[in-house]
Parts: sequence; C-alpha cells; structure tokens
Amino acid sequence: MSTECGPDAEAVTRGLGFDCHDVSPVVSVRAPWDLAHWTMPILEVLVIAGAVFALVHAIRRKRAGDSTNLALWWASLVYLFVVEPPLYFPEWFGLDEIYGFIFAHNQFTVQFMWDRLPLYIVAFYPMISQLAYEVVRSLGIFRQRGALAGAVAVAFVCQVFYEVFDHIGPQLKWWAWNPGNVIVNQPAMGSVPLKSALLFASVSLAAMTYLVVRLPGRWRAIAAGVLTPFTMMIAGIPSSLAGTNITAQAWILGAELALIWVAGLWIIARAHPDEPSSFARFYPACYLGVMAVFWLVADGKLVSSGLYALACLAGAGFVLARLHLVRRKEPASSV
Repeated sequence: MSTECGPDAEAVTRGLGFDCHDVSPVVSVRAPWDLAHWTMPILEVLVIAGAVFALVHAIRRKRAGDSTNLALWWASLVYLFVVEPPLYFPEWFGLDEIYGFIFAHNQFTVQFMWDRLPLYIVAFYPMISQLAYEVVRSLGIFRQRGALAGAVAVAFVCQVFYEVFDHIGPQLKWWAWNPGNVIVNQPAMGSVPLKSALLFASVSLAAMTYLVVRLPGRWRAIAAGVLTPFTMMIAGIPSSLAGTNITAQAWILGAELALIWVAGLWIIARAHPDEPSSFARFYPACYLGVMAVFWLVADGKLVSSGLYALACLAGAGFVLARLHLVRRKEPASSV
C-alpha cells in the first residue's frame, strides 16, 4: 500500500465514491458531467472565474498605481504551495505521527497530486483573499483605520464568506474529513474542525493581508506567503495549552472566533464606505448567491452546523449591505 493512499485515505476516499489507489500522481482530467454531484462543476466555474476576475482587477489596480491587490493575489498562491502539500501528504515531511491523515477532496474536473488538489482549490486561495481584501478596502477601512484594523476586518469577512462554503462542502461531498483524526479534526462544529474555521478561514488570510500591506519591496508577495503559516502556529498556541482536553480546546477556539466576530462587526459597522470597485460590487454577491442556492438544494442528513452557516450567511449579508446601501457623499473611482 502506497504512502499516498494509506488505510485512512482509502477509507475516506471510498466514502466519497472513488479509490485513491486508482488515481494519477500528476494530473487527471474528467468531463464535468461525469462528476459525483451537479453542484461540483458549477462550484469550479464560480471559483475559477472569481480568481480570474480578481486577477484582472488586480492588474487594473496596479496600472492605477496600487500594487497591493496583485501582490496579495500572488501571495495567496505562494501560501497555497507552502501549506497544502504537508496537509495532503504529512508523511512526506515527517509529520504523519503529529498530524496524520486529515481529509480528502472528491474528484473534480481537473485534479493534481494523486487527486488531492483540485484546480478550483488552487483558484480558491487568490479568489477568497481578493474578495475579503477588496470588500474591506472598498469599505474604506484600510484608508481610515490602518493596516491592523483592516486585517481584523478581513479576518471577519473571510470567516463569514469562507465558512458558508466550508460547511456545505462535506454536506455535498465535495470533500470529507478523516473522523479518526482527533488531533487536527477535533473539536468541530458539525463536520468542520474548529481549528480549520479559525486558522484557515480567518487567521491565515488576515495575517497575509497585513503582511502584504505592511511589507515593502518587490518580494513582499513571496515573504507574506511564506510567513503566513507561522502566524497560524502562533494563533494556535492558546488552544494547544489545553493539551488533549477537547472541551477546553473548543472553548478557547470558540472564544477566539467570537473575538473575530465582535471586532469585525464593530469595525465594519463604523466604516465610511468608498464607492465599491467593480469586483467588490459584483463578485461577492454572486458568490454568496450561488452558495445560498447550494444550501437550498442540499439534501440528506445535515452533517454540518446549519446554525453557524446561517449566521455566516447573515454576517456576509450585513457586509454586503454596508458595502452597497450606505449613502456616499463623495463617490470615488470604482477601479
């Protein structure tokens, strides 16, 4: 049995409907209509189109004199290639005894690395980083309150938009977590590990944004992408102090998430929005609308936290309302 498809990986992938022994080590391509669920090709189009839209917008911003969007877009990919391989193949890095097998994606149209890395996940990182940053920038928070407050607002925006996706994924079998991995995957809200909800859905993108905004020089995208995982380690220290006490970990992680919600809501509520860019005006609403449809058509036993997903939908709706419905005295450029 190969290290890429050990007993845990074999069990999880068979639960998703395929055998991890029967995959390509480099790249595999499938017809969109042959995927396991009809939502999967729509998800791919939504995310990949969002990443392309974000790149076009970032290039326009750079030509207008602001390279932050483009640096963040590239930093997201650097971060992806630093953090994802150890998550998929901890045994390659001597981390299997520490982390073990964590999760597996289902089979999408284009997949890499023994079908562990779908193309849409590659696109998801720059898409979600741009969504959060551009919404917060359009709200005027970076201009009015500085990089730290802007990063906290990014943490909240990422949380509410990311977790709508994070909770519906296991429900529709876009991926599955390894239930036997209590080190990483517990405690959890339904099917979503709390460590993932905090560190990946908030801390990572907020820290990366802060670093890109504050670091000087042409290499800031690489530096931010490489340094971001270390900020996640620091944010994970409080819950690690609880040792193997899952209940105590849950309270600590929950308290950290609550702080992000309270601080993020307060900062966004007090923002004085600028005229939103075309990307901020259209894409976040499109993304949220499609995710809402996915939730409406999801069937079967609820495996995720429907209440938290609903709270995130409401939080994302509040963000969009602040972005679109507040009257502006002096409209700025929509670039």
